[in-house]
Amino acid sequence: MTGVTVVGATTWGTTLAVLLARKGVPVTLMARSPEEAAELASSRRNARFLPSVEFPPPLTVAGGPQEALSGASMVILAVPSTAMRRNVLSIGDAIRGEPVILSASKGLEMESGKRMSQVLEELLPQRLRPRISVLSGPNLALEVVEGKPASTVVASRLPEAAARAQELLMSGTFRVYTNQDTVGVELGGALKNIIALGAGICDGLGYGDNGKAAFMTRGLAEITRLGVAAGANPITFAGLAGLGDLVATCASPLSRNHQVGSMLAAGRSLEQIRTSMENVAEGVFTTAAAVKLADDMAVEMPIANATYRVLFEGMDPKRAVAELMGRPPRAE
Repeated sequence: MTGVTVVGATTWGTTLAVLLARKGVPVTLMARSPEEAAELASSRRNARFLPSVEFPPPLTVAGGPQEALSGASMVILAVPSTAMRRNVLSIGDAIRGEPVILSASKGLEMESGKRMSQVLEELLPQRLRPRISVLSGPNLALEVVEGKPASTVVASRLPEAAARAQELLMSGTFRVYTNQDTVGVELGGALKNIIALGAGICDGLGYGDNGKAAFMTRGLAEITRLGVAAGANPITFAGLAGLGDLVATCASPLSRNHQVGSMLAAGRSLEQIRTSMENVAEGVFTTAAAVKLADDMAVEMPIANATYRVLFEGMDPKRAVAELMGRPPRAE
């Protein structure tokens, strides 16, 4: 088994498939349906998400798990967190052998608060569970697919699995590091989206760089608190999957979560914003999951709580910022 299957013709899934194919790796991109697969195969590009990027010859498209998963040495799941459970249930029986299972989704399951690797462990056959890995880092898809330099982290409790994913994905423009802290890498990638929503609000309200820098720093402190309570290594949050991803997502207009925050600051409702967007902003669902998780673990997360109130309770963003600034004084 030498090929790679990417489940999910999302922007990130398509980007990873193209990245692999450019290296000459045989890669199959699994679409949601035979009809979508036929369209992608015919046009040799993803007209919806990456219309300017042509599929390299080693990239093929499949519309179902039996066709897509035959002979895969690595299966990448690049679907939104809200669709992860449904996708794993649809492909689990079709996975043969013991491929590396790599989650490329940066989110938490809204109802349960579970990380994506936990969803995979719950649903996949026992033989595949040790090979579950996660991918996260400062990886804005458009920059990656354009060949701009980027780095990322693959984490797995099984070093051999992480090393295999590293070998397949690493290129001259995409540098891959390995890590064994799956909890920290996943939570860093998921929770930073909450802070990116707030950073977008800060920019949308014109609050300046001092305010945003302070917001990001305190946001990282919240991420680290919850991560450590969940069993993560605090050092992970100073790395690519923590600070690195936080900086990219809070600073870039390419970030969907930053875009949502900016639109909230402009007075648009969450429903209006979600209707207008093609892609999923993971921070919305992750905020709800993180607030529940923090309550369960008795972890203080004032930024996440304020973001939740803006998203789901209609709080004015200016009032949310004012309340955060007005919290009682304390030591850093």
